[in-house]
Amino acid sequence: MHTSRRRFMGQTVLQAAALAALPAFKAGAQTLNRGERLDPRAAAPAASLGTLGRVPAIVVGSGYGSAVAALRLAEAGTPVVILEMGRLWTQAGSDGRIFAKTLSPDGRAMWFKDRTEAPLSSFLWLDVINRKIPRYAGVLDRVNYPGISVYLGRGVGGGSVVNGSMAVTPRRDYFETILPEVSASDMYARWFPLANRTLGVGQVNPTWFESARSQRYARVARDQAHRSGFKTMFVPSVYDLDYLAREERGEVPRSALDQEVIYGNHHGKRSLDKTYLADAVATGRVSIYCLHEVRRIRQEPNGDYLLDVRQIDEHGAVIDEVQVSCGSLFLGAGSIGTSELLVRARDSGDLPRLPGAVGQGWGHNGNVMAARANHVWHPTGSLQSTMPLMGIDDWAHPTRPIFAEITPLPTGFENWVSMYLGVTRNPERASFRYNSSTGQVSLDWQRSQNTPSVQALRGLLDTINRREATVYRTDLFGGGRIVADDFTYHPLGGCLLGQATDLHGRVRNHPGLYVTDGSLIPGSVGVNPFVTITALAERNMHHILGHDAIR
Repeated sequence: MHTSRRRFMGQTVLQAAALAALPAFKAGAQTLNRGERLDPRAAAPAASLGTLGRVPAIVVGSGYGSAVAALRLAEAGTPVVILEMGRLWTQAGSDGRIFAKTLSPDGRAMWFKDRTEAPLSSFLWLDVINRKIPRYAGVLDRVNYPGISVYLGRGVGGGSVVNGSMAVTPRRDYFETILPEVSASDMYARWFPLANRTLGVGQVNPTWFESARSQRYARVARDQAHRSGFKTMFVPSVYDLDYLAREERGEVPRSALDQEVIYGNHHGKRSLDKTYLADAVATGRVSIYCLHEVRRIRQEPNGDYLLDVRQIDEHGAVIDEVQVSCGSLFLGAGSIGTSELLVRARDSGDLPRLPGAVGQGWGHNGNVMAARANHVWHPTGSLQSTMPLMGIDDWAHPTRPIFAEITPLPTGFENWVSMYLGVTRNPERASFRYNSSTGQVSLDWQRSQNTPSVQALRGLLDTINRREATVYRTDLFGGGRIVADDFTYHPLGGCLLGQATDLHGRVRNHPGLYVTDGSLIPGSVGVNPFVTITALAERNMHHILGHDAIR
């Protein structure tokens, strides 16, 4: 079947499944009717999970690595069950919207929170960013550990539903440094191009960029960086850049120009439910069970993997607790989810032969954020696209390498702010640890470990501030801080390739158990990581399907 036709069919199946089975979110309701329960079936599973018994292959999660695994397994003829703890985001609520409004969020915004927890905590020191919301299975989660918080997407498509679409292939020399045993020649000749094609990565039109009203903020920051001696680069995107241009011309409904990003985009974004997952569903061999959380993994005497799974409704009420087994288990729950599952399984005694390297090597891709106040003669524009298209590339700096995304602050009015998300080369790493008394897994990252990242971003922005005679904004991140170093969008590591697994994601000592997500990458990739995660999963799945029997 032609790829575009198959993808269209898959998207249609996902849409139809939601329309047929999922009740609408009641916008503005403080509590929702318990009888209006989300059906957990997304791709029209033929039976409830508890009746399946044993299946050949289970994929846990539906983010980038999981989507690759599901598609390639299905194409090879294997029936696949995807277990996704979030919901399917394709159905509009009573307000006609699928996702919550950024500036007036409701329960759809966050995963079982009483209040939103956005990256910015204030504006002009006023508590106007975060709002009280009803608890619901929303699209964005912020997992809070003592030393750091991690943003995660919740729903079919994982982080692709809530990220800024920045689809960056890493520098080859740095890729060779972090994953020296992986053939860079193969990755850059075959797997990165395949990932970019399938994800639908597009390139910026420089002519359009120079005149686009929505990119003024980026041009201001770019020009300042150039005057300070720094280089900039356009950033490829999985947002439809033709659609973005049409948004600005008023020809189509706005999404990136309607302040939509962290709580989901209605239009324009090529999230995984429109690419890899649509392709996978269209094979007819993939069933997605939404609102199903894997709680426990054990191995049966015959080598199969037994999963304890909790099914909830969209309010968090437990509908059922079931078991399902498989011959081949692909963990793609992300750096946090996969690491927690395996650390708990090893240290609780469920999978005691898991290697000691499981849970090690976690990093936050050096993420830190800061903002500068511009002069009144350097306005950044009242209309700003939420999809960043440019970054400052100072990765070649000998002591403080950094790639700084030029990020928007789309308030809807002129704010004279230039904001940056730094991706830095931070060598610090952390480990996941199991608490036997609580059954919980924690992350031992300390705030002090952010020092190299803070110094790198400060080094870059101090230089610009001196040249421009400008200052930092101290009203955005709480406590008068210049740099926000308490959260990350880019969790990586925990089940490192070549350590916890072999060089293709097979978990050591456990035939049939695989890792296929960002936990394979040792804490840093130097740019936004999802293209690397996707390409690495493509490479690994090609090898696995060529050498392993999927039982």
